[in-house]
Amino acid sequence: MVDCGSWDWTIGKRAISDLGRVHDEYDEVHEWAASPDGERVAAPVLAAPDTFAIVVNQERWDGEFEKAWHLAFTPDGRLTALVRIDDEWTLAVDGEPWDERWEFAWNPIFNRDGSVIALQIKDNMEYSVAVNGVPWQRRFHSSRGLAVSRDAGRVAAVVQVNPLAEADTVGFFEGTWSLAVDDVPWDATFINAYGPTVSDDGAAVAAEVRLGICEYTLAENAIPWEQRYGCVWEPSYRNGSGRLVAPVRIGGSWTLAENGVPIWGGRFMQLWNQRLSSDGRRIAAVAAAGFGRWTVVVDDRPWRTSFDDLVRPPVFSPDGARVAAGVRRGGRWSFAVDDRVWPETFDMVWDPVFSPGGGTVAAKIERDGKYAVAIDGRPWSPWYDQLWDPTYSPDGTRMLIRGVEGGRFVRHVVGVADRFQA
Repeated sequence: MVDCGSWDWTIGKRAISDLGRVHDEYDEVHEWAASPDGERVAAPVLAAPDTFAIVVNQERWDGEFEKAWHLAFTPDGRLTALVRIDDEWTLAVDGEPWDERWEFAWNPIFNRDGSVIALQIKDNMEYSVAVNGVPWQRRFHSSRGLAVSRDAGRVAAVVQVNPLAEADTVGFFEGTWSLAVDDVPWDATFINAYGPTVSDDGAAVAAEVRLGICEYTLAENAIPWEQRYGCVWEPSYRNGSGRLVAPVRIGGSWTLAENGVPIWGGRFMQLWNQRLSSDGRRIAAVAAAGFGRWTVVVDDRPWRTSFDDLVRPPVFSPDGARVAAGVRRGGRWSFAVDDRVWPETFDMVWDPVFSPGGGTVAAKIERDGKYAVAIDGRPWSPWYDQLWDPTYSPDGTRMLIRGVEGGRFVRHVVGVADRFQA
């Protein structure tokens, strides 16, 4: 979780970096990444033929790389990048590459405060995980899916623990996949495993597992649920309770189960992307109540409004009282908040952001190639050439907008009550 209490919340606009000069100086400038506090903006650049560098606020990191990509800021504000040095990959953090390097590295993830950085690695046709620069000792035949507990920093990965020859159907059905947690694989193996999930306190680890041709369930700490289903989707832990919830398919329809027991009476043609309120008491999910008709279900109650194209994963307000989601109907995007659809439509939308008190909803939107912040149904900010998600101040009275206008990356703090238009 990003701590924004110490940021500069002084009302006003500051130009942080002249991106136009960076584009003029280098032949290639790749995707920009903005720090959560808006004080830095960074991108990989082609410094010379087959030579990349990282530019942060027009200044280059020391050192050059054969490749550089996937720039991301940790929750505690450090800048990370996957880089290749001497035909090997590693992670650079604030300009310092990790000592260890591998044939390939991908999928860096962070825990809530950024103290744990984990990524998947491949070396000599073997797969593993590195945590804060230190690789696990064990190696596996393959790996997919990575998760870290938000608080405890435990790391879990889906791994193939047994080899499988071509056309070895017997070995396939005996199971070759499992989970490894902090370098220790489960004793149990499965035909397939997906979607690793770790409880916040790190006490429990779960995943979707396949037991037969059409037989699925959830496994927790290597023990499968007794119940078997036609299919399952990625599970979630209720915060603070250790209870595991997941969409499951029973008798041709979908519902929500907790620790193996259905807890919703509703049955749907599809159910997924469940999200829990911060206290874990409420659950919202995306559902298909009928063929090609999507909606949001909150605590087993579907919204009356449905959409023919798409519904994005729902978002709870901080107090858990309200729910919002990006929606698309007839090829146009908008938002639905508490079962009411915003009147205006857009070319594209991003995840909604509730104010700390839950009274207002803001989101990044796109129209005609320009980007703005919308609040409670209408474009609210100036339009930018590029934009990142808005952030409310802790007291909800101000908003930080990070955008690009006129070739400059700007950091703009505005009063939420002082609505303005450009």
